Amino acid sequence: MGFRQGAVLASCSFFIGVLFICFFVDYRILYQDLTEETVKDGFQFYATFFNAPPAIKALLHGFIGVGLTGLVAKLLQWDESAIFFDGSSLAAYLFAVSVYVAVTIPCLRTMATPAEVDTMDDRVEAMRILSAGNTIMILVLGAILGLQGGQEYARRVEQREVAKVEKAEQ
Repeated sequence: MGFRQGAVLASCSFFIGVLFICFFVDYRILYQDLTEETVKDGFQFYATFFNAPPAIKALLHGFIGVGLTGLVAKLLQWDESAIFFDGSSLAAYLFAVSVYVAVTIPCLRTMATPAEVDTMDDRVEAMRILSAGNTIMILVLGAILGLQGGQEYARRVEQREVAKVEKAEQ
């Protein structure tokens, strides 16, 4: 495993870890009865997340860049493996980043700093949408890890087959 693949695996694993922490709140919001206690816990959790120090936000956004850079660098190899596995991973990663930008950030803003026109129902709906977006990102990032594992497996199988052919030729 090289640096490029390590960058991809580290960033995806980091974000899956962050999203699994959020999943403790998201699960209750999405799959259990929505009580006032659940709503209060969700608002408190996500307000803390939204109001995190700038260094935390910079770390999260930096890891997005590390993963994107690693995937683009892996794609520059431009062989069949890179086109299939890394191209698919890059598309999935961009989808996850799009969900983050289009769903997570606006929903966090609606919950943590609501506008005057936002009702409590709007804030609760934003929290439910945010929870669903987090679940989608977990699945997409898991698929990227699966694609990267598949690429490594395919590379090892190919090396094994090439070694068998070379051994048979001797």
